Amino acid sequence: MEFITAICLLLPVFYIMLYVFRSIFLKRDQCCYMLHYECYKAPEDQRLDTMSCAKVVLRNKKLGLAEYRFLLRTMVGSGIGEQTYSPKNIIEGREESPSLEDSISEMDAIIFDTLDNLFAKTGVSPSEIDILVATVSLFSPVPSLTDRITNRYKMRDNVKTFNLSGMGCSASVVGIDVVQQLFKTYRNSYAIVVSTESMSGNWYSGKQKSMMLSNILFRTGGCSMLFTNNRALKHQAILKLTSMVRTHLGSSDEAYGSCIQMEDELGFKGFHLSRNLGKSGMEALTMNFRVLLPKILPLWEILRYTMASYGPKATNKMMNDDVVGFGINLKAGVEHFCVHPGGRAIIDGVGKCLELNPYDLEPSRMTLHRFGNTSSAGLWYVLGYMEAKNRLKKGDKILMISLGAGFKCNNCVWEVMKNLENPNIWKDSIHQYPVETTTNPFANKFDWINDPSIDVDKVMECLKNLNLEVDLTGRVWA
Repeated sequence: MEFITAICLLLPVFYIMLYVFRSIFLKRDQCCYMLHYECYKAPEDQRLDTMSCAKVVLRNKKLGLAEYRFLLRTMVGSGIGEQTYSPKNIIEGREESPSLEDSISEMDAIIFDTLDNLFAKTGVSPSEIDILVATVSLFSPVPSLTDRITNRYKMRDNVKTFNLSGMGCSASVVGIDVVQQLFKTYRNSYAIVVSTESMSGNWYSGKQKSMMLSNILFRTGGCSMLFTNNRALKHQAILKLTSMVRTHLGSSDEAYGSCIQMEDELGFKGFHLSRNLGKSGMEALTMNFRVLLPKILPLWEILRYTMASYGPKATNKMMNDDVVGFGINLKAGVEHFCVHPGGRAIIDGVGKCLELNPYDLEPSRMTLHRFGNTSSAGLWYVLGYMEAKNRLKKGDKILMISLGAGFKCNNCVWEVMKNLENPNIWKDSIHQYPVETTTNPFANKFDWINDPSIDVDKVMECLKNLNLEVDLTGRVWA
């Protein structure tokens, strides 16, 4: 009887011990290490400086003085510099009549260049890749982009491929989440995430202001990343994924329509950015942080914040959804911040919301200035800036904040596994940064456009002085 009683008492103990050990071993097998990443830099003949922007804008015969003034103000305030890149067909003046070949050649150049460098620098063979994820929102050919990659590199017939479209600027984090989930099933695997955006076939040729913004902000770029869950390769890793939270507000009509691809009244396709975009972004960020912050902040900071938030002044401010980060010290758990370089307003808005200082926001601002908004790849250009500036030391934590259409907010935290000092994609320009001002010289060259008394003859004269020969016949310059 005593023996049976002892067995009955010990069984729950053994069960608990088995459960704990099983959880520990499962968690050990679910790690996600980044081994390397490669960002894309377009050739110099695709550079889109101020004068090139002016030529592209002036080619649109549907624009009048009012639209041109709007684009000027947008360019000046965008935070984008003189060294960004654009697809070939736009540089060549074929933005209104893109071909399928334009989009395919654009994707091939970005994807194959970054993957060639990735394989060469890591020594990993394409035949060793177990999982392949491609995230391109605006271009989904048949066969898929992952099929083109598989064919180009002659990958194995059992490689798991996933082609994600429509995910917007936060797509690279979505792709990494796909890899992380698959790593729970496939042990000791290699995975690649390719993240870029197709700009060749998505130039907006109309004159609706809310849809012209994408032409100003978006630029050519992309990134390929190599991951593994093989703990034997831990010493080769540069980053380890520690937390990820994805928030989706698609059920809200207001949030869903805040950033949406559509046609204007004349049938021209483009992206409509509504006035609710900022509100939707802050709402998504707030909801995301309510889940993420308890995972990454130390207990003492959570307790301090909870106690402080009961004060009358704190309570009044916390009722304002625009002040997500009021009173909480994010740097208690994170050293570096990769904010999506989607535009000056996005960077400044997130910075104010989270109470970040100029040093924290410098990588995102300089990335926007140097490369523009490269959509889902932008976070990795920001990471590259930090690495090139020797900011990333072993043990540091990096918070990546990404926002995208849908409306989505996908954030993750990485631990730096070794001191990172690779100049990477920034090697030719890092010595020029940070710049003192991100104001575009477009303002100085075209300030005359805001003269209320200007007429078409004066416009023609000013353009001629800038070596811009443009036919303004039939345009409304008033």
